[in-house]
Amino acid sequence: MLDTTEHSVTSALKRARATIAARGHALAADAPLPGSHRERQVVSRFTTAFENGDVGRVVALLTDDAWLTMPPLPLEYQGPAAIGGFMATVSFRNGRRRYRTMPVRANGQPALACWSVDPGEPAVAHGIVVLTLAADRLAAITRFPASAFAHFGVSESDGG
Repeated sequence: MLDTTEHSVTSALKRARATIAARGHALAADAPLPGSHRERQVVSRFTTAFENGDVGRVVALLTDDAWLTMPPLPLEYQGPAAIGGFMATVSFRNGRRRYRTMPVRANGQPALACWSVDPGEPAVAHGIVVLTLAADRLAAITRFPASAFAHFGVSESDGG
């Protein structure tokens, strides 16, 4: 189907795994320790900006090659400009939406359970936002659907 040999595919897969492993270790080595003062500072800055719909401050926290992904949806945005554009128009609806959050942890990383708040409407369970830190910035923001709340001991009604 790919019109290539098994050896070529195996070789490409081996190179891809090595690249992913190297990148993952680089991020892990640079990330603040879980629960450290440094981690709390970065997460606090992100949380304040996110809850207030301050896209500029969220973008200022991103690394130049940061990713925003939303599994299982096939949506991916890379870089501060693309992430900022998505957040401004979709996440924050051009200033008409805010979020309430509750801190949680996901696989050792800081995360937030989030509820969207539109003017005049009750809070709605939005999802779990996992933050991948690199030094004092965000290398990735991964949003999982609200159906993940139960795995974190969070109720969809906790934000209302």
